[in-house]
Amino acid sequence: MRKKYEIKTNDQIRKMRVAGLLTAKALENVRAAIRPGVTTLELDQIAEKTIRDGGGRPNFQLVPGYHHTICASVNSEVVHGIPSNRVLEAGDLVSIDCGAEVDGWNGDSAFSMVVPGLDSDLTKQRQLQSDVCEGSLWAGIAALAGAKRLNEVGVAIEHYIAQRGKWGILEQYVGHGIGRSMHEDPAVFNYAVRDAGPKVEPGLCVAIEPMITSGDQKTFIHEDDWTVVTKDSGDGAHWEHSIAVHSKGIWVLTAPDGGVEGLKSFGITPISLD
Repeated sequence: MRKKYEIKTNDQIRKMRVAGLLTAKALENVRAAIRPGVTTLELDQIAEKTIRDGGGRPNFQLVPGYHHTICASVNSEVVHGIPSNRVLEAGDLVSIDCGAEVDGWNGDSAFSMVVPGLDSDLTKQRQLQSDVCEGSLWAGIAALAGAKRLNEVGVAIEHYIAQRGKWGILEQYVGHGIGRSMHEDPAVFNYAVRDAGPKVEPGLCVAIEPMITSGDQKTFIHEDDWTVVTKDSGDGAHWEHSIAVHSKGIWVLTAPDGGVEGLKSFGITPISLD
């Protein structure tokens, strides 16, 4: 059967690394600006300026009907939150998703964090949720490093989460291939499925992005037609990286260190093509 996605060459992966690093820089600048009193629209402006100053284009703006650089999802909003004049408060759990296109190649990444300034049982629970989601992302990336079939990633993510409490895993939203477009085939599941998925081989580039909830994983789409919200008002967390598989190993394209720190506890050393 003919592949529905493009296997990238090493030179193309290097170009994707440029887009990945610019995406990482935008997220770094947004993270540094998150504090009580800032609006999600102000964060969006920071991300857009970073990307455009770096010679790229915000690839979220290339999605039909979407007009912003980031998605900013707060508390019960899991993903696809639209930046607005909403003011962040201390203790909020905010997820920021962002992507950059440079010379026709794309990066896509996301993080969650608790807005500083409040120490409570709720903020500790929210921090734990973010930590579990981030850890599951790295468990999925580690699985990709040794996988024969792509859906081994979802098995690893689900197992990691299940070992750390009762969390919901969104099933209707999954990771994806990435390259000339931000969203490409193949789908990357965050949970075990019956199908083994496509072969993991050099040139496969994917975005792995677990999304977990503090309660039931059922969601609905807000009347803005974008924001995904939990039905039970539980909190959501979202972490994502773009990763390339190549002949010498894997390379986390949207991590400034290529994934060294995140994969250390799994005994895996990412290898760059620089």
